[in-house]
Amino acid sequence: MDFEAVIGLEIHAHLLTRTKIFCGCSTAFGAPPNSQVCPVCLGLPGALPVLNRQAVDFAITASLALGCEVQHTSVFARKNYFYPDLPKGYQISQFEQPLALRGAVHVTVDGQTTRIGITRVHMEEDAGKSVHAGGSDAGKSSGIDLNRSGVPLIEIVSEPDIRSAAEAAEYFSRVHAILTWIGVNDGNMEEGSLRCDANVSIRPVGQQAFGTRSEVKNVNSFRYLEKAIEYEIERQTALVSSGGRVVQETRLWDAAAGRTFSMRSKEEAHDYRYFPEPDLPPLVCDEARIEALRSSMPELPDARRQRFIREYGLPEYDAGVLTQSAELAEYYERVNQAFASPKANSNLVMGPLQQVLNERGIGLADASVPAADALAALTALVDKGTISHSIAKDVLVKMFDTGRGAQAIVEAEGLAQIGDEGAVVAIIRAVMADNADAVAQYRAGKTTTFGFLVGQVMKGSKGKANPKLANALLKRELDGETSQG
Repeated sequence: MDFEAVIGLEIHAHLLTRTKIFCGCSTAFGAPPNSQVCPVCLGLPGALPVLNRQAVDFAITASLALGCEVQHTSVFARKNYFYPDLPKGYQISQFEQPLALRGAVHVTVDGQTTRIGITRVHMEEDAGKSVHAGGSDAGKSSGIDLNRSGVPLIEIVSEPDIRSAAEAAEYFSRVHAILTWIGVNDGNMEEGSLRCDANVSIRPVGQQAFGTRSEVKNVNSFRYLEKAIEYEIERQTALVSSGGRVVQETRLWDAAAGRTFSMRSKEEAHDYRYFPEPDLPPLVCDEARIEALRSSMPELPDARRQRFIREYGLPEYDAGVLTQSAELAEYYERVNQAFASPKANSNLVMGPLQQVLNERGIGLADASVPAADALAALTALVDKGTISHSIAKDVLVKMFDTGRGAQAIVEAEGLAQIGDEGAVVAIIRAVMADNADAVAQYRAGKTTTFGFLVGQVMKGSKGKANPKLANALLKRELDGETSQG
């Protein structure tokens, strides 16, 4: 029997506020345990919550960016459960009347674009954190850090529209890009400010009813999410194929072992005994406030990607890469304003610039990154043929290291492209003499050796030979000597 996967994601995103959702405690990451707490986030008797307006504005902005309909009235509720890092014995969340409904994100995998519906976006507070220590059972201990208790979250619940692990990872990536683009989340998954739960089930192909689902909890990486879902699909398929039955449960992903394992049986909504939070009135968002937030949003990634294709004539791939972050898209536009050569600028930004950033583990905000107009001057040198594209990275590295301009580096280092025909021919003849076998193979009809010889010419010129000129002259030399023979 053939099975298909049915997947829905619940993405939890910290809102990038300075203070918590119901009190004035700091949300800064990395402070000493329990140093950012007060009677409200400690859940002490008599402490009353006060809603953070900035958190609401960020939640509304995120909902609009995800294509959701923001509700004029939403209601906070108490989600009751016991866990050591939940000091009140309940979590303030939203249930029956969430902040926003009915959104969507479009994802493309293997050239196929799919609409992934969003059921709801609701606000809630985060719980604290359990810190486990010790080796043997006798020596094990756990501590509770409540610094994270009360940090504002939105939970983004998708429809069960996802059919593969790759689609799930791409959807998570797209939501990550949108939230960081609009500045409501820092996207730092290692610190837990963006994490994901995956609900995974299988059913026979053609069946409409859903199968029993397992929830894989707290995955904080696109790659791990894809691997966890792939494992879970395989596990459930093998289980059902052998006559077993999938049980509804919560599972955790073990990255080291490459597998999921059972954590606990999965609760239903009624197990949490939701009821309206008596200490908070309904949240009322009038249309004027919603529209003001909508009008203040930046151009969203998909819109900017389409504009890059339309205005700059960029290929879809280039436009997609350049709009992975607002910072990168804005940097590219500034480069293009300084030197209007869209494709050449795209090649330099996507290639050498990204390579240097990745090699050094830094971002565009780093002080060593050349200004956009300085990078545009480097593009101009490549565009005019002063230097080759391969030399451009060497120049760029020196720009990072010294802060000097591209023209000054090229002149000082003697990196200008060799365009003199005689000089290039001399290099070609030396290469041909050193690689007689490859020359003979070419002349015998094995033309694939031509690429090898071109590479040797470029190597002999230390990358400075004009590539077009080198190709033409090498072919002339090879073919000319053939005709003489």
